[in-house]
Amino acid sequence: MITGVHAILYSRQAEALRDVLANVLGLPSVDAGGGWPIFAAPPTELAVHPTEDEPEHEIYLMCDDINATLEKLRARGIDASDVADRGWGLLSTLTLPGGESIGIYEPRHPQPHPAGPYH
Repeated sequence: MITGVHAILYSRQAEALRDVLANVLGLPSVDAGGGWPIFAAPPTELAVHPTEDEPEHEIYLMCDDINATLEKLRARGIDASDVADRGWGLLSTLTLPGGESIGIYEPRHPQPHPAGPYH
């Protein structure tokens, strides 16, 4: 039986990104050995989209109030794009320390987990 999902973010600035996950996003972690943190994540959902191109994978953070969340993240030094209404949610893109980007959105679609803060 599946018990969870382990997602990996690759970064040229891994230590800075770990700092963001811990100190900006406030995600708890455990030491997997040798000081290597593995961060807890909120409930996860998986979607499958069709493509005719080469398959790729994406990861998005979800929140219950995109504007308030972006205000807090920007105050902590995270760059974020303007919010776009995509119908299924209000979407922004965060720029991470290594220049990578990750999506964040306020969902407007049904969710398999109850909404609300993680911790």
